Amino acid sequence: MTYADHFTIRSMGELMDLIEEMGFVPFFQNEVEGFSLEEHIAPERWYGGDESFWDAWEWKGPVIRQMKCAYGKFLRNKAMYVSSEWFPDFANYRRNGYDFDARYEDGLALFSDKELYELLDADAPVLSKTLKRAGHYGKNGRKGFDGGITRLQRQCYVVISDFRYASDQQGNRYGWGIAEYSTPEKFWGKTFTDQVYRRTPEESCEKLLRQFRKILPDASEAQLGKMIR
Repeated sequence: MTYADHFTIRSMGELMDLIEEMGFVPFFQNEVEGFSLEEHIAPERWYGGDESFWDAWEWKGPVIRQMKCAYGKFLRNKAMYVSSEWFPDFANYRRNGYDFDARYEDGLALFSDKELYELLDADAPVLSKTLKRAGHYGKNGRKGFDGGITRLQRQCYVVISDFRYASDQQGNRYGWGIAEYSTPEKFWGKTFTDQVYRRTPEESCEKLLRQFRKILPDASEAQLGKMIR
């Protein structure tokens, strides 16, 4: 199966099968036609017209937990699922072979991103609101949290490891899920660290391009390059 095929996702199980088969599943529509959950999910599962019926959003946390897949703003600042099989090569290429400390030492990362990364890494997994509070981010505090956490996800140093919900005194869940952040090193442990730098970034790039050519047969080489960068 490819993204050029006509198919419809109607359940969380079908979404997990898609992530496993394709390796990369963007949440929202993007510049490559058909390359998103939004374009393939059954309309009633995307938004059923009731605040309690947002299946695609509700599935995020359970899918991450059950599959141990990566989720984050990996695709041009938009969210995407990446399977555990493909994330090490994806991270290796996006990181250009650098761990975060080496990236910063070579002048390739902002000091503000270093502070945010170290704060997150020290307490991972950590909820976004807890991280903001610990780093004194907010309306009357430091700026730049959203930009920093997005850069760290795009560079594959940070993933969303779950979504947590607030509960009232009766234990009823309410509101939107709150993102929980972690590093890939802490989310997968040795499974990730043993694989992420086993190839050169160039070798990982070629492997990624082969997979993207397979799942996106109608996309141009320029579009494929944008997908993995």
